[in-house]
Amino acid sequence: MLTLHTADAVLAGVPGAAAVAVDTGRIAALGPYEELTAAYPTARVRRWPGLLTPGLRHPRAGELLERAYHPDPREAAELGTEPVTGAALEALAPDGARWGGSARRGLQRLLAHGVTAVTGPFARPSVRIAVSRAGLRVRDAAPGAGPRSPDRPASLDPIAYAPPETLLDGPLAVGAPADFAVFAVPVDEPWPGALERLGAASCVATVLAGRLVHRRS
Repeated sequence: MLTLHTADAVLAGVPGAAAVAVDTGRIAALGPYEELTAAYPTARVRRWPGLLTPGLRHPRAGELLERAYHPDPREAAELGTEPVTGAALEALAPDGARWGGSARRGLQRLLAHGVTAVTGPFARPSVRIAVSRAGLRVRDAAPGAGPRSPDRPASLDPIAYAPPETLLDGPLAVGAPADFAVFAVPVDEPWPGALERLGAASCVATVLAGRLVHRRS
């Protein structure tokens, strides 16, 4: 089904772009909303508040998925809801199956931060399988893409490690995979001020290969 995503603003190299047309997992068109609705009158329309950008790349996904355990909600009473690391992780000693479940939950939390690409490689087989099945793009670490604060624990928010403009796994272009995210940030501030200030937790929607994989409830 052809879908038209529109937001208050779209970060693309197309003047006046305020909408993205998606067909069979790829970007079919970019441009003003009125032009695209006229060109695709039968498209399903999804309206989002804020700024639509290319999906983000998480520069420390390997650490976050392979050296942190993401508890199942049923484990919250025992383990809490935040990633388990350090001595607590050593005591937990998850087996391969638990690492796979942890990775699936961690990936869902990354998608909720507008992440569509993760840095590899991944050493644990169950984690590799989870990443592959989730469909996220796996990228090599970019030179100089180290964390802003190397001593802080791994964060789900990729903007904790680098400016937003260096994390865009794009650009948005006709024919490219439809991987993008929408952030509920003011669009009247110069890019990337509002997103850097509010962080990727402001994500309201994530689209991966044309599929809506996260929508803030």
